[in-house]
Order: sequence, then structure tokens, then C-alpha cells
Amino acid sequence: MTIIGRELRNACRLSLSLMLLLATVSTGSAGSLGGPLELQDFGSFFVGGRPLESTHPGPFGTGQVPAGQISTGQMYVQYLIPKTVSGPAIVMVPGAVHTGAAYETTPDGREGWATYFARKGFPVYVVDHAGRARSGFDPTPVNRAKVEGNAAALPQFLIATRELAWVFFRIGPSHPTAHPGTQFPVDALDQYLSQLVPNTESTLPGAGANTVAGLAALLDKIGPAVVLVHSQSGAYGMDLVRNHAAKVRAFVNVEGNCVPATPDEIANTFKKVPMLAVWGDFSEGAPGPNGDTRRNGCVGTIKALEAAGGAAKYLLLPEVGQKGNSHMLMLDKNNLAIADLIIGWIGQNVRGM
Repeated sequence: MTIIGRELRNACRLSLSLMLLLATVSTGSAGSLGGPLELQDFGSFFVGGRPLESTHPGPFGTGQVPAGQISTGQMYVQYLIPKTVSGPAIVMVPGAVHTGAAYETTPDGREGWATYFARKGFPVYVVDHAGRARSGFDPTPVNRAKVEGNAAALPQFLIATRELAWVFFRIGPSHPTAHPGTQFPVDALDQYLSQLVPNTESTLPGAGANTVAGLAALLDKIGPAVVLVHSQSGAYGMDLVRNHAAKVRAFVNVEGNCVPATPDEIANTFKKVPMLAVWGDFSEGAPGPNGDTRRNGCVGTIKALEAAGGAAKYLLLPEVGQKGNSHMLMLDKNNLAIADLIIGWIGQNVRGM
């Protein structure tokens, strides 16, 4: 690197430190971002994806953009490398209708898991699902269906409404009634809803499989890492371990699917990777995907791993004194206490800590 290049990078690092310091001061009334955070590097890149000859890139002026090549299926990655590294790299994957913003900060302005884990010495990599948000999506099937007048060919895009998010993400039993003692910052609900995005990965062949491929490409690039998933991405994490166990130092599954896992997979694959399943409050009898069926699936998988001699733990937060948590644990008011529990488990189960 040239002298000018080094000076530019140093200037960027200084600017980042100053921005974080100013952010701490300016958001004091909303809570603390944890104070200045010193990083040795910060940035973003893309992994995976492929070129695609798009027949319908989109309209331009009075006509259509001519067919041509676009990039599709790539996955956006933002990284924070602390000045002093004392823990393994950790990859954070959001759930349905969410982006990496879920790990950046909380709706009411408190510190999020991304900066907190970096503050604790972990190199942090936060992703957006392939085909969603900053990863981009393929507009070709939408534009083609419009030109051809074929509504049946249009992909479907899911986004959670205020009312659906309130119930399915276990903020309360029905909008706008909150669960008693909820840890979710309900006063900042509008800020939270603003971060929700459609699941546009439905424009890609294979949909979620592109995120699994992107995660594998990321681990090929950065080396073995702890992988932390949430909700929808629990299934993606299971597929990642199933096919790339050697690259996953530990698997932290926050209220995501822990099934299926056959006895053979438990004995020969999943047993090799320490696994932590984390669950909050109010899931018993909860409607939607974040209730009994998913939670009991995690209980079963953890028990099977323990019986096979694997390093596995089912962490039900109310049983360790963290009560009132919603499905969005990383945003709840006790999010850093939960992070400390996860960090403690990683310290006990990941070699080299």
C-alpha cells in the first residue's frame, strides 16, 4: 500500500472513531451506544452471485432497457474488525423481512449486537440475505410479467404489517396490547417498523438457497467463524452446517428452525459443531411460526446432540433470569445481557478462546 493509501485509511479510521463518539453524545437521551469504539478496519464487500443475461432489465424513457448482463444472487457483507481481536470471527444473519440493520442498533438508539461483539473483541460480519435489501434482487421476472401481461408469473413479496409483526414477533397477543413486562422497546415501534423490508429473494431461482451459498462463500473468504442466525435464517444455518461443518466454529441459533436433522446427520455432522439454541419469552401457545413447533424442534435437536456427545445447549432466557423477551432478542431492552450469555457460551465451547 502506498503512503497516500495508508494515510487515507488512517484518516478514515479516525473519522469513524469521531463519528462513533459523536453518535454517543447525540443519542445520550435515547440511551448509550457504548462509548467510542476503536476499530482497525471497517467496510463492506459482496460474496457469491453470478452474471445473468436479463431479458427485461427495466423501462427507460419510452421504451425498454435492452437485454444485457446483470449481477444477481450476490450477498452484501459489512464488517467491523476491532483494534484488539480476542475472539473468533462471528457472522450475523437476520431473519425474515429484516436486514443487517437489526444488528446495528436498536430502534430506541441503544447499542446493537454488531458493535457490542466488536467491542468484546470479535471480528463481526453482518449480512443481508442474497436477493434482499443491500444485496439487491433480480427485477427481470417482475418486468417481464408486466410486459407480457402475465400476472401469474409475478413473484410474491412478503412484508410484515404492523399488526402481524406485533403478534408473530411476540411483542403482544394482539395489536396494540403488549405482553406484561415486555422487553421490546414499544415506544420506538415506528422506528422498528421502518427497518422491515420485503423478502425479495423470491425473484431468485432457489430463493433462500442463495443465502446459504453466500454464507459458504463468506466462510471461504474469511475462514472458519461462529455463525449466528435468527428466525427464518435458522434453516439456512442448518443447511450451512449440514454442508460446510468444517467452516463453522459454532452455531448460535436465535429462535430459528433447528430441524430437520436426521440421526445420521446428528452423529456425523452436527455433533462436530457446538450449537446453542436461544429462546425468549411468551412462545408457549404463540400463533405463527415462532411458537411451540419451532421451539420444541430446537429442544429435540439439542437433546439429540447431547445424547450423541455433542456440545449443545438449549438456553431458555426466563430460566436464567432474562424475562419478557420478544422474538427480536437483539433489539430488546436487555439485548446486551443476552449478548453476554452468548459470548460466555462461545468462550466455553469454541477452541482458542
